[in-house]
Amino acid sequence: MAIRIKARAGETAEQMLRRFKKLCEKEGLTKELKKRAHYEKPSEKKRREAIRAARPPMAVRPGGRAGAAPARGGRSGPPARGGRGRGE
Repeated sequence: MAIRIKARAGETAEQMLRRFKKLCEKEGLTKELKKRAHYEKPSEKKRREAIRAARPPMAVRPGGRAGAAPARGGRSGPPARGGRGRGE
C-alpha cells in the first residue's frame, strides 16, 4: 500500500501535506502507527477486545452519537471549592 500525492496546479506544500494526512487517516495508517507504537501483550489485547465486544454500540448507549452534538469543553456544575486556587 503506497499513498501517492501529485501536486495540483497552484497548490502549496501545506495544502499537499493536508491532503496527504487526510488520505493517511482515511486508510487507517495513523491508527495503525499509534497501535504499534507500544507493545501490547496478547492477554491485554484479548481483555481489551472482550470489553469492547461486551459494550453496546455508540448509537445505542445513552449520550452516544445518536444525532445530538456532544457537550463541548469546560466543566458542568458549580465551581470547585478549596484546594490550591487563585489565593483568595
